[in-house]
Amino acid sequence: MTFVVYFFGVTGFALYHSRKNVGIEGFFLGNRRMQWGAIGLSVMATQASAITFIGTTGQAFDDGMEFVQFYLAQPLAMIILCIFFVPFFYRSKVFTAYELLENRFDAKTRSLTSFLFLLSRGLAAGIVLYAPAIVLSVIMGWDEKVTILIMGLVTIAYTTIGGITAVIWTDVIQMLLMFVGIAAALVILFGTLPSDVSVADVVYIGGTQGMWSSIDWSWDPTNTYTIWSGMIGGLFLGLSYFGCDQSQVQRYLTAKSLRDSKLSLIFTAFLKVPMQFAILSIGVLLFVFYHFERPPLLFNAAEIAVVHESKDGKEFRYLEQEHEHVHSLRKQATLGLLEARRAGDDGLVEFQQQIDNYDGQIAELRQQARNIVSGVRGSSSNDVNYVFPSYLIEYVPAGILGLMIAVIFAAAMSSLDSTLTALSSATVIDFYKRYIYLQASEKHYLMVSRISTLFWGLFACGFALYAGQLGSLIEAVNQVGSFFYGSILGVFILAFLVKKSDGDGAFWGLLGGMLAVFVVSVTTNISWLYYNVVGALTVVAIGMLMALAKSRFTNNPGPAPSRG
Repeated sequence: MTFVVYFFGVTGFALYHSRKNVGIEGFFLGNRRMQWGAIGLSVMATQASAITFIGTTGQAFDDGMEFVQFYLAQPLAMIILCIFFVPFFYRSKVFTAYELLENRFDAKTRSLTSFLFLLSRGLAAGIVLYAPAIVLSVIMGWDEKVTILIMGLVTIAYTTIGGITAVIWTDVIQMLLMFVGIAAALVILFGTLPSDVSVADVVYIGGTQGMWSSIDWSWDPTNTYTIWSGMIGGLFLGLSYFGCDQSQVQRYLTAKSLRDSKLSLIFTAFLKVPMQFAILSIGVLLFVFYHFERPPLLFNAAEIAVVHESKDGKEFRYLEQEHEHVHSLRKQATLGLLEARRAGDDGLVEFQQQIDNYDGQIAELRQQARNIVSGVRGSSSNDVNYVFPSYLIEYVPAGILGLMIAVIFAAAMSSLDSTLTALSSATVIDFYKRYIYLQASEKHYLMVSRISTLFWGLFACGFALYAGQLGSLIEAVNQVGSFFYGSILGVFILAFLVKKSDGDGAFWGLLGGMLAVFVVSVTTNISWLYYNVVGALTVVAIGMLMALAKSRFTNNPGPAPSRG
């Protein structure tokens, strides 16, 4: 009931604010009258999808706080964008980021860049849509395919009607609700711990397991989450996502002034990292919580039900019995560790060794269980995405559960609706209006814009049906983007910072950057975060070399032809 009231309330509020939209500028840019606070919250909400609550918490449950390194470069990226990118976008009065590339280079560069955006964000939209389907399938017992279609169609409906203004005001409410949800989740987790386990005990247990360690100083490029991959690869990814991705650029193009555009990004820059730290903390707290309460062998109840009915059901039940036994021993060792710590005894090392041993056994049992599931289903088990939803079902009271469902759906809708408006604007402005129907009425373009929104929504639904096979959702959505983002960033670096670059250099540089990323991905084990660096630098290098070659050819055209 909480979710139903929330959904209709926020949708009605958003549509009310969109009533003053006029034409396609109103549909895509809100007639450029939005204020920085609303834009900043919308920018955050666009990135903070349901994946943030589902995938990130699951990621932290498995690997601790190391994922926070991925976000550390975002404030620096925002400052760079405010200095070099935002003024160009805002003063050009364009509808899409890629429209500016034709003004600077040529039509083919604009079209290729926009096409790559459509491809990358279209795929990412499917992953974003899949995340809340997990929650409903766990909570309601519905099939994931049904929930994907329901969620997708509802979001398509209000996005198609209200346009960007409805999206931004929906995002504002949803982002505020997310803050409430994060705080509520932290309070609930501490409340469900044993009464004699203090906050200090929780921090201590997480610390002994290395779960709070957030900085890895390793230079190993194959290690995805290190301070260097975050500050280098994460910087390039942040510059591209917030500076070249239409789903973000479209936000600050709606601002009523250049100052509001810049303030929206600065606001986001210094609020995003603390928010992400809090969400990751939920995953670590879940890890500690399940030292006292027995977790299921696997968190995906649907997979367990299927395996129980299969020929491997007996073996799986044996693993469950072993898991229950080992967890009981780990719980005793954990309680012993806390008692020894409070009493100042010398048995801390012994208890910690026992816990480490039991943790290893549990990890091995879970891996064996995942292998059985993979064999039965014919595809890998992605149990990490079900950790938080499973906890909500088992331990959260009904009223609070409704709030948390609303939070997760708010996060999902705020990302999906933003993506749909961005995909639609790029489709209509960069292709339909540019190549197919150059002169038409505002009414015609508005109709096409809504049809385009519908198309991309259905495309996202189709891809979402397969997103469950991509592993950790939070990694999957960023991996998809990293194949494209770096190369797209390279084109804009050429446009803004390399004055002698031209359309040919940018176009062939973009193709070369995509090729370089593909080669690196199939021939090396380098972390996908560095794909953004490889793509961007390759594009810039090719663009500059082609500009230099043309310059030398122009200045040295060769000997004059003989007159005979």
